[in-house]
Amino acid sequence: MEEEKETITQLISDYINYLEIEKGLSKNTITAYGSDIADFFDFMDIEYKNEFSLSDVKRRDFSSYTKFLARKELNPSSITRKIASIKGFFRFLCFRRDIKKNPSISIPSPKLPKRLPRVLTKTEIDKILNNNLKIESLAVIELLYSAGIRVSELVNLKLNNLDLSQQVIKVFGKGSKERIVPINKRCVNILKKYLQKRELKALKYDCEPYLFLADNGKKISRQKVYRIIKEQGDLIHKKISPHTIRHSFATHLLENGADLRVVQELLGHSSIVTTQLYTHISKKTLREIYFNING
Repeated sequence: MEEEKETITQLISDYINYLEIEKGLSKNTITAYGSDIADFFDFMDIEYKNEFSLSDVKRRDFSSYTKFLARKELNPSSITRKIASIKGFFRFLCFRRDIKKNPSISIPSPKLPKRLPRVLTKTEIDKILNNNLKIESLAVIELLYSAGIRVSELVNLKLNNLDLSQQVIKVFGKGSKERIVPINKRCVNILKKYLQKRELKALKYDCEPYLFLADNGKKISRQKVYRIIKEQGDLIHKKISPHTIRHSFATHLLENGADLRVVQELLGHSSIVTTQLYTHISKKTLREIYFNING
């Protein structure tokens, strides 16, 4: 059994290398996948009392594992992610012919409740942006809203990804997919002011080439961006995150007549289905406006 465990550990390592090199996934995503797969095999150890091999894994084991996760009161989205991670691993094994049959084929994932993401009104966005913010915080929030980029895309932006004369930024999204996103004049002006302050920091530290920097000259962390957004949300009595700003960007574009395909391209969605979610938000907002006016 020790040999089997070593084999599984090596296969997980091979899969992680595949995700990193071939798929170009982020370190956070890869770490989550690896943890999900390891958790499944820990469960299998307990179920089979340390006496199982890869060929022993059956469809019913996935069903048992899903029920096990549900008993732990994990939310459906977490369970769905874990099952998806394991399915991806077994597809990889089958593709490489480490196993003859894929036991995870046709395994259903938990049904997720359709929840519309939280969005801010244009008035709330304006209130935050006009809140006498420090220039770094203002630049972070303005860029998130003007470009609709993900927090991971923001923290990884480099100076050479900016073209302020053309009012565009080059963004590297999921799977290292590149896209060009326009930014408005207000955002350009704020970034110019921020860059002046960044130059002072660059004189003090051996700075990394990223646009947004921590106090020590290193790349700003996702956690710092989350704190910036949370502080501003507290001031308007709303629990928000960088993704709330992205949702608001997309919703406001659609409410002002933007084409769905254009919004898809700006957000970097691989599927139009993902972008269609925002049409539901827009309709909901329009209904609220109508009934507020007409009772």
